[in-house]
Amino acid sequence: MSQKYKIILSGGGTGGHIYPAIAIANELKSRFPDAQFLFVGAKDRMEMEKVPQAGYEIKGLWITGIQRQLTAKNLMFPFKLISSLWNARKIVNSFKPDVAIGTGGFASGPLLYVAASKKIPSLIQEQNSYPGITNKLLAKKAKKICVAYDGLERFFPKDKIIKTGNPVRQGLLDIKEKTVEAKDFFNLKHGKYTLLVLGGSLGARRINELIEKELDFLDMQNIQIIWQCGKLYYQQYKIYNNTKNVQVYEFLNNMDFAYAAADIVISRAGASSVSELCIVGKPVVFVPSPNVAEDHQTKNAMAIVNTNAAMLIKEEDLDADFENKFSQLVASPEKQKELGDNIKKLALVNATKQIADEVEKLLKNNK
Repeated sequence: MSQKYKIILSGGGTGGHIYPAIAIANELKSRFPDAQFLFVGAKDRMEMEKVPQAGYEIKGLWITGIQRQLTAKNLMFPFKLISSLWNARKIVNSFKPDVAIGTGGFASGPLLYVAASKKIPSLIQEQNSYPGITNKLLAKKAKKICVAYDGLERFFPKDKIIKTGNPVRQGLLDIKEKTVEAKDFFNLKHGKYTLLVLGGSLGARRINELIEKELDFLDMQNIQIIWQCGKLYYQQYKIYNNTKNVQVYEFLNNMDFAYAAADIVISRAGASSVSELCIVGKPVVFVPSPNVAEDHQTKNAMAIVNTNAAMLIKEEDLDADFENKFSQLVASPEKQKELGDNIKKLALVNATKQIADEVEKLLKNNK
């Protein structure tokens, strides 16, 4: 008979925190069909929409991160933190979880802190090669810390670390078989190069500016484009939809088809994106965001580039280097194959199952 465990999860702000949490929940649900799940996110962030779409209940906390510059939002942070801790305590007291799982993002701090203070076993899933301040603080009380990169004992207690990789959407594991179907799904021409442009769920301003500027260049290279410009930029760039072999999307719900259709990918280097691209095994040009804590996207990308498994162009070098580097890559099927083969060797495909194994141990040890 399936155990009626209560499992609470928190992660959000971006797709990179939300989808790993959903993937873990789905795996645990398949093991414990009678378990009860509750997500905790930040009010007004995308998890409040995406988690219910995945079939789970979510409660929102009034919380945001600390801004790097001195702003009015920072003045509100202490009040938001107190409010979030108070509400997280109410949620935990009411739900009475058997285990708490955090995948990063603003809301996971208050929720995991409260859970740990009530002796509820907690697991942190750290996606980046350089952890944020929230997970560094939470690590002291967490029972297990699942990581995707080597060398994190610099930040976390070594005896708690398990290298699992990052959870990814299960549909990505068999994309090779979907290429023809995917090209038809996007109405793409077979036999013509397809470029997939990804800037994260909200969008990447600098990547969008680059693609707009290089549309004529890419058209001359005879390339068709799937351009996910993001929620913040869709109104600005949708005018290019169905012009010069371009398809513009606010958000791609069928990521398995998008990856399957692509020959080359231009992407940010958030942890989840990097993990997915390793599994996908296509040649990638990383354009890391320089506007993130500790410049962790550059560190994530360099971990791949240093094994000759991807290319990297910094934002500041895009105007000078993009056309030259990109045209060289397009002109060299050998280089494309080399990058694709090498990045696939870095894939950790069993991450979701391994993390669920660790959660299961915590549940059984707590009974």
